[in-house]
Formats: sequence, structure tokens, C-alpha cells
Amino acid sequence: MENQIGMKIKTLQSDNGGEFVSKKFDKFLHECGIQRQTSAAYTPQENGVAKQTNRTIMECVRNMIRAQGLDLEFWVEAVHTTVYIKNRCTTKALDLKTPQEAWTGIKHDVSHLRVFGCKTYATFLMKR
Repeated sequence: MENQIGMKIKTLQSDNGGEFVSKKFDKFLHECGIQRQTSAAYTPQENGVAKQTNRTIMECVRNMIRAQGLDLEFWVEAVHTTVYIKNRCTTKALDLKTPQEAWTGIKHDVSHLRVFGCKTYATFLMKR
């Protein structure tokens, strides 16, 4: 099994959540030569980085929706936007590269970004 950029997956790290614990999934990982690492049961402190990341994402989502006075129906778009932006921000963990740059090897342009919730206008061209 290879990921989207053609590199072999060596290890999968997860908690002991039900979606990752099954004999069928274990067999799949073994057949693919992927080692599985799980956190100890009932130790949420081992999931600190993931929990902090999720908290940061949700704080951004709430702030984006509140700042623009939008309804909660835009929650999914706010989550996608937050993660999109987060993946294009530098981090010390990756030697000041962005996660997107570390994944693809390409430095991305962010000049296309706009304020979340800003007014836009659709133009429809009618065929005659």
C-alpha cells in the first residue's frame, strides 16, 4: 500500500477506538506490511496533540461563524476552511515547512485565500 505521493506506509498510529480494532483490519495491515501502534487504553493524555489540534480547529470554526454572523449550517464549510488554512501554515515540527509542503514537496501559493463568509456573486451564462 502506498499513499498519494507514492511512499510506502510503514506505521499507523491510532487510539484503541472501535473503528481501528478488528481482526479484519489487523489482517489488512499485516498483509500490507504496516505496523500498528496504539495508545494505552483509558489514557487520553497520550492523545494530547490530536486533542489540542481538534480543540484549535473547533475554536477557529466557532470564531469564523460568529465573526461573520453565519448560521450553524455553514459549520462543515468552516471546518474545511480551517483545516485547509492550517495545512498551509508553517510549523516548528516540520522545520518551518507547511504540512502541505512536507506532504507534496511543493511550496503552495495562498494568494487566492479570501475572508471566510465574505459576499460573493455568482454569474450564470445562459446558452441560446
